[in-house]
Amino acid sequence: MSAITAELRLGRARMLPLAWWLAAPALLGLSRLAPTAGVGLGFRLIAATACLLIPGALIARALGLEGAAPTFVWSLAALFVGMAVMFAVHGSIWLAAAIMAGAGLAAAPFAFRGPALRVSAWTFGIFALGLAAGIALWWVASYGGDSFFHLGRVRKLVDFDSISLRSLDEYRDGGLHPGYAFPLFHGFLALISKLAGVDPDAVVLHGPTALLPLSFLVTYESGVALFRSRWAGLATMLASFALLGLAPGHGGSLVSLPLAANASRMLILPALLALVFAYVRDRSWPLLASVAAAAGAMTLTHPPHSALVLIVLAGFLVARALLVRRDVVSIGAALLAVAVPTGAVALWLRPLLHETAAHNPGAKELRHAFASYPTELDVFGLHSYRLKPELFGRGGAIAIAALVLLPLAVFARRRLWAALALGGMLAALSASLLTFVFPHLADVVSISQARRLVGFSPRAFVIAGGALVLARLLGPLVLPAALAAGIALQLTMPGNFGSPYRPGDGSPGWITWVCFAAGGTALLVAALIRRLPQLERDGPLAAAAVAVFLLPVAVHGYSHWSPAATARQPLPASLVHALRERVPERAVVFSDPQTAYELVAALPVYVNATPAVHSSDTRANHPARRDREAERFFHDGGPLSVPRRYGAHWLLVDRVLDGDKRFSLPQRYSDGRYVLYRLR
Repeated sequence: MSAITAELRLGRARMLPLAWWLAAPALLGLSRLAPTAGVGLGFRLIAATACLLIPGALIARALGLEGAAPTFVWSLAALFVGMAVMFAVHGSIWLAAAIMAGAGLAAAPFAFRGPALRVSAWTFGIFALGLAAGIALWWVASYGGDSFFHLGRVRKLVDFDSISLRSLDEYRDGGLHPGYAFPLFHGFLALISKLAGVDPDAVVLHGPTALLPLSFLVTYESGVALFRSRWAGLATMLASFALLGLAPGHGGSLVSLPLAANASRMLILPALLALVFAYVRDRSWPLLASVAAAAGAMTLTHPPHSALVLIVLAGFLVARALLVRRDVVSIGAALLAVAVPTGAVALWLRPLLHETAAHNPGAKELRHAFASYPTELDVFGLHSYRLKPELFGRGGAIAIAALVLLPLAVFARRRLWAALALGGMLAALSASLLTFVFPHLADVVSISQARRLVGFSPRAFVIAGGALVLARLLGPLVLPAALAAGIALQLTMPGNFGSPYRPGDGSPGWITWVCFAAGGTALLVAALIRRLPQLERDGPLAAAAVAVFLLPVAVHGYSHWSPAATARQPLPASLVHALRERVPERAVVFSDPQTAYELVAALPVYVNATPAVHSSDTRANHPARRDREAERFFHDGGPLSVPRRYGAHWLLVDRVLDGDKRFSLPQRYSDGRYVLYRLR
């Protein structure tokens, strides 16, 4: 029995009979009678998501595991098998769904051999909190970041009847994106779209409402597995939610939860950590296999993230060895279970990585990266640079509190969470701030991805653990102290979440350096002095302290609860409808980079160019050259040999971006802004 399973057995738990397994399909059937907008859309998305988790739940039960983390991970593993077959035989996404369902049915006889599933009231409560928070996200739903890039891939998975790995790219004559060569989570979203009977844009836009309850559950389970405390699990979940969704305002990163990079960090990462901690506490081969499955899912979803997780887990291993000299074999085995699938996927991607400019960059690429992130890097030379220390406080009150509370782990050195807090945070700080380490990390995963290590530091766990210690030291006084600290930090250092980052708006760098030194000192002291007092107080007081500390952050977040000003607007619905009637599936459309980027999100077509920032810089894609050629074509008004060289049979002109250029071609559509030409 895993630690997660043990938690679900605690206290009063409700036994779920066989009929409950049929609830999700029944809800999906009812939801298909509801409209595809408003409440009906939300109902459809939630029911479809629940159905996709059934195969994973059956496989996990067959392995003797329960909980959201193994359920989600094994659903992704079953989907991987289905999509691998789909790509091999050029089938449709329904083939992947059938194989996924078949895996669940094959596991069902073994899943039902044991006692009936029990789910605690705590699990229902966390799900209800996640659902309420997810419903609130409906009002701030927007397209941000790389939304259109990912939506384009999901749309092709939904619409194409014959799918190969290369058929999902935005360019017909391009190459695979090394970060999304195997679109695992795109497939998950495509199946939600298919089962719910809604357009993929609704899944990407409003999917966070359905996915956030799952994120709450796996984050809660990671805290429970690490601390062996439901209250600490609740505190971990609240801290993570506030850091990602409330501190930035406008829903933060959570509005982009369906995007692969965010799903990797907010769904797969906490599930992976929950399984790692469960394995360390209760070694078994099903848990170790689940860790490997989670690592494989993360690496396929967003490969660089697995490298960042390995850094944190390596720090966890070293700290545990120094502090108690126990669990080293278990943590080492879990680390190996993460490293093996990561390495296997890296070997598969190796040919693509060698074609990418950001991998092992030369002098030209390095200078370009330095110019792209001038406010996030301290550059001392071509091969001597690091992240600015201010980035560790960029997240505002919660991020700063995690730094300040880090040394308190010395008073719980025998506890597993202390090793994660000290080892994981110090590993992230070292790899980010030391000029002889960070360049090597950047060579492996790129500077752009190495910057994300800050977000993988175990800040939510440090907050929860620090609250346990402070609750013992201060008793009930921890509540007013936490509220005062939360108000003070939120007023003075609320964080900076804009782009580009402005260091002056965040916390000063010296705070990071002081806390880095204090954390390192705490680890050495705890390793050398074995009779330090152990000060912790479990129970509702610590969780209440975290909730009270987060209250000012929540007030700020919900007082700025509107779509972000930087949200992207899709192509007009009237234009999309007209293009869908005229432009066939898989056609190549020539347009300017921005319009083309929006077009691939709206229709299952290929384009000539997209903004370079939204494309992989490989030799096959050469996005900068594509952009230059498109800009020159619209500036000069030709020649038509340029779009023909891309294999385009359609030309879409945006008069606002491209000017009022006219071409001697048949017009198939025209409105006040857009003109569609047919290339002969």
